[in-house]
Amino acid sequence: MTGVLEGFEKICKYSDIKENGGKRFYINDTDIAVFKSENKIFALNNVCPHQHTAHMYEGFIEDCNVVCPAHGWEFNLATGKMPDGRRGLRSFEIQIIDGFVFVKVIKKEFNW
Repeated sequence: MTGVLEGFEKICKYSDIKENGGKRFYINDTDIAVFKSENKIFALNNVCPHQHTAHMYEGFIEDCNVVCPAHGWEFNLATGKMPDGRRGLRSFEIQIIDGFVFVKVIKKEFNW
C-alpha cells in the first residue's frame, strides 16, 4: 500500500461496489451509503432527510443522482445536494488506494 491517509478508514475493495449500485457501512457511528457510478465511488449519509429512513444505499442511480427508494427524493452523488440546490445529504471524501476504498468521516461532536 502506498500509504494510509490520516482520518480515512478502509471500507472495502473497489470491486466490491457494483456499477450503479450501493452498499451500507458504519464508520465512526455514522451510517454511510457508498455508490459506484461511471466507475467513480461516492459516499453520502445513508439517512434520507425526508422521513429519516436509512435506505439510501438501496436507491437507484440516474444521471449522477441517487433516488431514495422510500419516497423518490433525488440527491447528487458528488455533493449530496438536491436538484434545486438545497442541502440534502452529507457527502464524504473518498480515496482509492491499491484497489481499496477509503472514506473520511469526521465524527460530529456536540459542544454543549
